[in-house]
Amino acid sequence: MKKLCCGIVLLAICIIKPVCAQDEYTRKADSIIAIMTLEEKIGQLNLPAAGDITTGQAASANIAEKIKAGQVGGLFNLKSAEKIRDVQRVAVEESRLKIPLLFGMDVIHGYESVFPIPLGMASSWDMELIEKSARIAAIEASADGINWTFSPMTDISRDPRWGRVSEGNGEDPYLGSQIAKAMVNGYQGDDLSAPNTIMACVKHFALYGAPEAGRDYHTVDMSRHRMYNEYFPPYQAAIDAGVGTVMTAFNEVDGIPASANKWLMTEVLRNQWGFDGFVVTDYTAINEMIDHGIGDLKEVSARALQAGVEMDMVGEGFLTTLPQSLEEGRITQKQIDDACRLILVAKYRLGLFDNPYQYADPERSKKDVYSNENRKVAREIASQTFVLLKNDDQILPLKKQGKIALVGPLGDNKENMTGTWSVAARVDEAISLREGLQNAIGNKAEIVYARGANVVADPALEARISIFGKNTHRDDRPAADMINEALEIAKDADVIIAAMGEAAEMSGEASSMTDITLPENQRDLLKALLKTGKPVIMVLFTGRPLALQWEEDHMPAILNVWFAGSEAGDAIADVLFGDINPSGKLTATFPRNVGQIPIYYNHKNTGRPLSEGEWFQKFRSNYLDVPNTPLYPFGYGLSYTTFEYGDIKLSHTELQGDQTLKASIELKNTGTYDGAEVVQLYIRDVVASVTRPVKELKGFQKINLQAGESRTVTFEITPNDLMFYDYDLEHVWEPGAFEIMIGGNSEELKTGKVDWKK
Repeated sequence: MKKLCCGIVLLAICIIKPVCAQDEYTRKADSIIAIMTLEEKIGQLNLPAAGDITTGQAASANIAEKIKAGQVGGLFNLKSAEKIRDVQRVAVEESRLKIPLLFGMDVIHGYESVFPIPLGMASSWDMELIEKSARIAAIEASADGINWTFSPMTDISRDPRWGRVSEGNGEDPYLGSQIAKAMVNGYQGDDLSAPNTIMACVKHFALYGAPEAGRDYHTVDMSRHRMYNEYFPPYQAAIDAGVGTVMTAFNEVDGIPASANKWLMTEVLRNQWGFDGFVVTDYTAINEMIDHGIGDLKEVSARALQAGVEMDMVGEGFLTTLPQSLEEGRITQKQIDDACRLILVAKYRLGLFDNPYQYADPERSKKDVYSNENRKVAREIASQTFVLLKNDDQILPLKKQGKIALVGPLGDNKENMTGTWSVAARVDEAISLREGLQNAIGNKAEIVYARGANVVADPALEARISIFGKNTHRDDRPAADMINEALEIAKDADVIIAAMGEAAEMSGEASSMTDITLPENQRDLLKALLKTGKPVIMVLFTGRPLALQWEEDHMPAILNVWFAGSEAGDAIADVLFGDINPSGKLTATFPRNVGQIPIYYNHKNTGRPLSEGEWFQKFRSNYLDVPNTPLYPFGYGLSYTTFEYGDIKLSHTELQGDQTLKASIELKNTGTYDGAEVVQLYIRDVVASVTRPVKELKGFQKINLQAGESRTVTFEITPNDLMFYDYDLEHVWEPGAFEIMIGGNSEELKTGKVDWKK
């Protein structure tokens, strides 16, 4: 490819002497800033959506004139190498300074080869696989012209009513931090200028996952002590991993919307954490601060820039108001220059000034995007994310024989397999469950199918969730007729697979729900199927924890498959038939009912905690109607085999200073299948200067064991693992007694105690 470095930009940068990369990029950026007009500088801060651009028509598109005038720093949601090359050409050949554009997209859990939704990916507890998924996503997206992804989303969430819980990693800051690092490393690699890496964007800073009532975009209010100890760590982990950009949240923090919150964007992000990339708002977040009630567009735009926001997504508040705000003294020239510099440096880091077309290679796109190899990996990864919630009498795995009845509204639906936020997916080419089962059995058995029910009974609700090309294919027949059809095809079957749960867009952005039980019409179908007396396996599709008390009480087997991606059907069949033993573990607690929310494992004690093993005690912290315990706890997940934990062995019972504690446990596969177990380490700080959680995840290992095999699993613990933010927000560890807990989930743990002195 011909390198493009010409015109005024060439004259501006050719005198720069080689220095370290970041300093060199800064000096080059400054040399460009020196010759930019005010409008061109502010133009770099503007990120519109791609709009109406189509291949071969970039020069005449509505956005083209703004690009030529230097009023656009980047575009997003433009797909295909050809389209992006066409638009980039306008920027680097027809604008005055020939500054290349950034091209972003919500590449959230894969590009065209789609992996499970992030909540599902987290359930693998496998950082190598998670990083690999991001690496493949970067390879595919970069081949198609994308050089920037708005991922990873690291918002801690403990309220499954919030739809975007599907897009995050669950409730735990330690696990969320490990996943954040893996995703950033997968996207960005070791060299951001390489043509097969893309710049990551950690979001949504900050606290977006804790809205009141679980309602999207709603108010968030919490103490700074909780922020630092429970919600900030995954964002900071992404910063420490070198993430290139940060996206603001829609919510307010301490009464100030995040996009205008200088304490967040400057004090925490830059001064405390040392972030050196640029900050972009979420979609129209600056404009939305008007409705928050802190000013008109000119006011909120000025406040965003002052706070430390560099790029305005879609709203064009920067573009239309900053010149006047500068003239009025609301903002300074330095603030505009500083913002522009960070964006130009990012473009240098991506190699765009050397070759603005390196991320849009039609030939590489044909080879690298949606390749058979990538789809194979997507299938393999998906099978590691499924969580076996129940398996009475070892109904699973199934045998590839006899007649299998597949029933349910998600049994033969391709479009919903990729889940929410799969904007580049070929949804009509995804593998449905019906197709996957048929692929698995060939002519060894017979598959019969009936829909049995709609996703929800209410047609208006179903219309709201049947969007973005993810049709639920509503059937307008009476519910009784559909159930009778299902019973008819099931009467001669040996086993029934019930494909139930949510549609893809029942979770995700703006998809909050007050009722997180299985829709009643689906439960009616399950009741009818159970009356046949045949074994019924529920395959559960969901983007959030659901309240499944009735299903737990009545269904013999439940396999939670989330939304598993483009290869979903084949991956589910691999697990149902035992070709792969499920090993996923929950990263978000499943409540018994919605009234328990928020419910999470690392809660704190009250002064009147309920005694262990008790349901109810008067004048204790509990409910009259249900136990405090969840339906399925954090870290929970069954296997086709069984694992037995020995007792904890500690290398010391007393330690001093920076000594290392080794905690070991014997793990044995006591079943008849080879399998993998996620061994989890938790610690409790028994007495501290501030109240501490009853337990905190501090380590995990995924261990593969053959049937009958045993292995000693060892964790090393140092004072770094004991640190927390105290009342004064100092990061400290305090001497005293600690409980060390190891087990297969957050409730079933073997315990040891240690005294650790300074």
